[in-house]
Amino acid sequence: MEFKYYFRKSSFKKDQKSAKILIKQIEYYKPKNFLEVGVFQGVTARNVCEKLYLLNKNNFKYYGIDIFEHFNKDLDKKEMTTKHNNFSNPIKDFLFNIVLKQDLNSLKSVKKLLKKFKNNVYLYKGLSNFMLPKIEMKNIDFIFLDGGHSYETVKNDLNLIIKNIQKNKVIICDDYDQIEYGVKKAVDELSGQVNVIENLNKRLVKIIT
Repeated sequence: MEFKYYFRKSSFKKDQKSAKILIKQIEYYKPKNFLEVGVFQGVTARNVCEKLYLLNKNNFKYYGIDIFEHFNKDLDKKEMTTKHNNFSNPIKDFLFNIVLKQDLNSLKSVKKLLKKFKNNVYLYKGLSNFMLPKIEMKNIDFIFLDGGHSYETVKNDLNLIIKNIQKNKVIICDDYDQIEYGVKKAVDELSGQVNVIENLNKRLVKIIT
C-alpha cells in the first residue's frame, strides 16, 4: 500500500523509505493489536489502521498515546515533540488556520482522521508514563515508539513496555540515529535483556522482546 499523508504533517514526508519499512514490518508480523506512542497529527496512525484492516479486516485494535495539544515549550524542546500548526505551505496554513480553524494536533482532529476505524481505535491523551499503565500491554503485538525523545522518557517507556508485554513481540523505535536525543542510548542499554535488537535502517531500530 502507498503511505498517504492526508494533507498533514509527518516526519516521514522527508523519509518515505522509513515509512515503507514500517509498513513492511507490519505486513510481515501481521499484528492484531497495535500501539503507537507519539501519534502527533495521526498520519502514521491512519496508515497503520489501513494496513491492519487489509490484514485483519475489522479484527484489530489500534491504541495511540499523545498529549494532543500544545504543552510546554521547554519540555517540547527536550523531548523533540514540538506541537505547532504552522505550515510551510501558505495554502495549507490559510486553509487550516484561517478557513477551517482546525488544530491538527488536537485529539478531536485526530479522531476525525481516524473515524473510518472508530470501532477499532482507542486514543489516550496524556504523557506516556501515565497512559502506558492504562493499556493491557499483554494483549499488544506490535509497538511503534515515537513519543518523547529524551533518554529518561525513552528508557521509562521501554521499561514499562518490556515489563508488561509478552515475549517475542515487536517494538520499533523511531529516530535511533539522532544521537543528540536519548533513543539510541536507551535502546542500546537493552542489550542482553531482549531477544533481538536490529537496525532496520539508520532511523528505525527493531526490538524483539
